[in-house]
Amino acid sequence: MSKKRKSIPVNPMANQFGSGIAIEKISVKDLHAGDMEDAKKSHREDGHSFFLLEKGSVSIEIDFQKHTIKPFSIIYIHPNQVHRIITFENVVVSCWSINNEQLNPEYLKLLEDITPAKPLVLKEETFSILSEAVSLCIKFFDRKNDRLYHSLLKDSCNALVALVVSQYLEQSKPTDKLSRLETVSKAFKELLERNYTIAKRPAEYAQKLNISTPYLNECVKNTTGHSVSHHIQQRLILEAKRFLSHSDKAVKEIATELGYDDYQYFSRLFTKAVGKTPIAFRNKNLD
Repeated sequence: MSKKRKSIPVNPMANQFGSGIAIEKISVKDLHAGDMEDAKKSHREDGHSFFLLEKGSVSIEIDFQKHTIKPFSIIYIHPNQVHRIITFENVVVSCWSINNEQLNPEYLKLLEDITPAKPLVLKEETFSILSEAVSLCIKFFDRKNDRLYHSLLKDSCNALVALVVSQYLEQSKPTDKLSRLETVSKAFKELLERNYTIAKRPAEYAQKLNISTPYLNECVKNTTGHSVSHHIQQRLILEAKRFLSHSDKAVKEIATELGYDDYQYFSRLFTKAVGKTPIAFRNKNLD
């Protein structure tokens, strides 16, 4: 590579204006060549990002999974997720990004629950409401001289987030109808996202949840089809893949960042899970 990258590139969309919130409508014909090239490079966003596709077609890769987005669809991307545009054609898209500090805490928790999210095709009425709401928010975004500018922008963009989250929740099972097994499994996944670099044994998660390790395994296996150990390993492997593909961190550095002092053990673990050594995976997938 021509440029060294010790960390995964981050697009400063949410914070580019200093408010932690950004919103705009983009047409491909209005984009500069540099902007188009940047979108095709793997990166993270600095906030929780939403893309409402109004026209055209987009092929996007999110954490090594490819998706094709058609009108009238919405896609949510978590700040942890690495993504890039593969192809796009005659696109008109509305996009907004909001960081953790500006996001309603209730919505933040719900967004964590639906991650990773897939593109969601909207009903015509819902798309129309979202599109009108986005247009209004863009007008608010441009009224920087209003005395309550930031409050107005924050409240309106959080309303947009609530609209999107509600659409994703419609397709999922209501939390008040979750069984005990599903509730435990959900709590484990939340803990895993916050602790995967420091807690690598099922017993550690069972202790945090005040249940036995066999019962935790029973809950997770019954609801997901995989053991607790499998989920812990897959979360670590995903983060390792992100670093190997999108940064210049050495394998030893990546192992340390993921909580492994013995990088050779980490390398063997990765090779067994992926079928390739970390170096072989990097050589095949490096941006």
